[in-house]
Amino acid sequence: MPPSPDSPITSLLKKWREGSGTALEGVLDEAYDRLKLIARQRLHRFAGPVTLSATDLLHEALVGVVETPIQAGNRGQFFAAMSLAMRSVLVDHARARGALKRGGDRLRITLNDETLVEDERVMDMLALDEALSKLEGLDPRAAAVLHLTYFAGLDRREIAEVLETSISTIDRSLRFSRAWLKMTLADGP
Repeated sequence: MPPSPDSPITSLLKKWREGSGTALEGVLDEAYDRLKLIARQRLHRFAGPVTLSATDLLHEALVGVVETPIQAGNRGQFFAAMSLAMRSVLVDHARARGALKRGGDRLRITLNDETLVEDERVMDMLALDEALSKLEGLDPRAAAVLHLTYFAGLDRREIAEVLETSISTIDRSLRFSRAWLKMTLADGP
């Protein structure tokens, strides 16, 4: 059963917005396991072999949230914002790896099948990020629905709540965004 709008996380987020220093700790106590699962899924789905663990990814995203607090009014918005923060960390990590591979670290590497697969996965992640950015310009709601579905792991009802729209609108946006993304990635950037 989905959490109610008055979930402990939503209540704690309200206290955090009101300035409670301990409320964020409470949010993390309530959400940590789910956030770590999201981090594991992101690493498995998009990053391939990386030097980040799920814990590292989550903690880097949390550092960003502490430095620049997110505007989340409820549980769904919080998980969506944290998922975006994790995506940002992964994309930054992939870009840094790409820069290093172009000579930034001055270390020579020997190309083998494993290295080529890793390079391909880094490029896939960057291509996906670029495609999502283009989709945000074309149809911000469709991009948000796609992100909330695949990156934040929210269900249709939670997405409708976060975006303040109907489930049927979410379904249409999801169908469009999936088709658009498939076409865009097939054509290349």
